[in-house]
Amino acid sequence: MREVQFKDVSIPSGDVLLGGVLATPAKSRGVIAFAHGSGSSRFSRRNREVAAVLQQAGLATLLFDLLTADESSRDVETGLYRFNIPLLARRLTDAIDWLASLPATATFDVGLFGASTGAGAALIAAAARPARVRAIVSRGGRPDLAGAALPHVRAPTLLIVGALDTQVIELNETAARRLACEHRTILVPRATHLFEEPGTLQEVARLAADWFSGHMPAA
Repeated sequence: MREVQFKDVSIPSGDVLLGGVLATPAKSRGVIAFAHGSGSSRFSRRNREVAAVLQQAGLATLLFDLLTADESSRDVETGLYRFNIPLLARRLTDAIDWLASLPATATFDVGLFGASTGAGAALIAAAARPARVRAIVSRGGRPDLAGAALPHVRAPTLLIVGALDTQVIELNETAARRLACEHRTILVPRATHLFEEPGTLQEVARLAADWFSGHMPAA
């Protein structure tokens, strides 16, 4: 079992600060920034479970809030922010830049793990920072929301979708046809959109760890 250090952090983005948790295992090979879906936060149970597996694979993780507490409250009432993909992508890009400025992670390559709408934001951010982002994983994501950025993504991209999540499978297949980078789509058997079925989230974590480990330099 690897020892992991956890640190609460604040990430500047425009005129707001975004709360997060940076977890750094010994001899990290890189850092994975998580972009959660609508209605979620750095406390997402699913993302924390995946992050724990990545940490044991020697990858640092950054789980952070894409929205402030006030924005999240308004979003619950109005849905104002959840599909504002340019805003979410800009904040994720700011987090990538923040990681480059932090002594503990300045030399790390970056991977992005996007869930739901966060996957669209992750792909846009990767296209904006091609020299920093080395790999992307989408879990039940909406890569189609990356729109015109899709052909400009250079980082190898893994799209993981539940085999029973029919509508999202179609959206992922459509987006994959627009990707010019190395990419792969994997359907997890018996899984629906939230991967709540026994063993399915663990399979997502295993696939993500293998993908990131295979595309980021060894420690």
